[in-house]
Amino acid sequence: MIRTFCLATTAAALTFLSAPISAQDAGGDKADAKEQVDYIANSTSRRLSGTFGGARMAYTATVAETVLKNEDDEPAAAIVVTSYVAEPNDTARPVTFLFNGGPGSGSVWLQMGAFGPKRVAIPSDARDDGAPPYPILDNPDSLLDVTDLVFIDPVGTGFSHLIGKTEGSDYWGVTKDARSVAEVIRKWLSDNGRWNSPKFLGGESYGTTRSAAVVDQLEGAYNDVALNGVILISTVLDFGAGAETEGAELSYITTLPSMAATAHYHGKAGAGATSVAQFVEEARRFAIGPYASFLLKGQTATVEERTAIRGELARFTGLSESYLDQADLRVSSGRFYKELLRDRGMTIGRLDSRYTGVDYDKAGETPDNDPSFYGIDGGYNAAINHFMRDTLGYKTDEDYVAIGNVGPWDWSLEGGRDRNAYLTVAPYLGRALRENSGLRIFVGQGWYDFATPFFAAEYALTRTGIPQDRIEWHYYDAGHMMYVRDEDRQALSRDIRDFIRAR
Repeated sequence: MIRTFCLATTAAALTFLSAPISAQDAGGDKADAKEQVDYIANSTSRRLSGTFGGARMAYTATVAETVLKNEDDEPAAAIVVTSYVAEPNDTARPVTFLFNGGPGSGSVWLQMGAFGPKRVAIPSDARDDGAPPYPILDNPDSLLDVTDLVFIDPVGTGFSHLIGKTEGSDYWGVTKDARSVAEVIRKWLSDNGRWNSPKFLGGESYGTTRSAAVVDQLEGAYNDVALNGVILISTVLDFGAGAETEGAELSYITTLPSMAATAHYHGKAGAGATSVAQFVEEARRFAIGPYASFLLKGQTATVEERTAIRGELARFTGLSESYLDQADLRVSSGRFYKELLRDRGMTIGRLDSRYTGVDYDKAGETPDNDPSFYGIDGGYNAAINHFMRDTLGYKTDEDYVAIGNVGPWDWSLEGGRDRNAYLTVAPYLGRALRENSGLRIFVGQGWYDFATPFFAAEYALTRTGIPQDRIEWHYYDAGHMMYVRDEDRQALSRDIRDFIRAR
């Protein structure tokens, strides 16, 4: 049984000190009164113990607000950071900063599903998580045996929030968000005396986009914070590669291998393949070769080329040739979710296409909802609130935002019109690799992920200017959040543990 006791708890408070200043010069002018705002950050700590990676250890869990100020030196936002630091405190230990994506997602998924000292147990075989109570278990797959862990909830996610009259637009954007997260990391390093510790940065989904942008903020200037590694889980760096919009052809190429993997999983294709990896490799070669050539030709492709491509598309996707003809041999992800198992009266998931759902009816071309999201969200939301509020004793009136509305999001990057005409943050990682010889990148992808398809990640990270010798790839038999499958959570933990140790 784990014993807990409170070290310190400070309740959050806002104190508005109205200090009107009355002054009159010879001409009778009065100075404007200025409202001063004082903000007391909220925090709590607990000393706990557990067994991680086979090692029994004590650690301190701290939930604390990091207060960011505006250009007038006034409190503008409180970003909540949850830290797990091994005892005794060792500055030679690595520290890993982690966040999820969205961009409106809290860190609940990585914290309570993969790497935190506790995890919520939901079905591992792509079944719905049902209703509470949900088991909240010790997590032997936590990375605490090899690194201290710092989970960051950006503004508008988790318990993090704006202060006073601050506008969300001050923080909601690719670059704005990255600047605030980088500031939190710098503050944490200073407050904890960890500037010379080995440092890793990790994100999932849009969190990988954030990782690349934060790397640019940390290492892109001479007062940089050098990193030892970047951990990318379910990667999205190149938004052009996945843009499903009229006139764009690249997304059909980058999603085809995911369609092949999914059709294979559901018994619709690849019957003769020895493994999903083998069938996926065949789909990769077809997608980047004959299919890409056909798409680039557009309406100038011949009837013979069209016939050959249609047959191969049917073989890889499990869809009928008549349906493929109706879609002009270009099947969007949403249509695929609805069509693949239409004959069984089921749809498939976007985040994890192993999951199936039942819509209002069998008609229509896209699903009512994503069964791979509503199949897990209840358990995670219950777990993070119970753990933070009851186990760790964090007191707040804020609602925990697992997935929230942080918009409109500013997608612009510094660099002018051409830079923003094709949105990709992969070059940030390329520059970091070229200018930091000790930096390495870990990439973890699920076969059954349509939110961030693995072939799109491969495309983004094999462009010119990105050194390939310090990027390592790992693939898992689940989807976007591969750690919901027990075997893949264990494998992911082993792979990242090895990545950190190999520094």
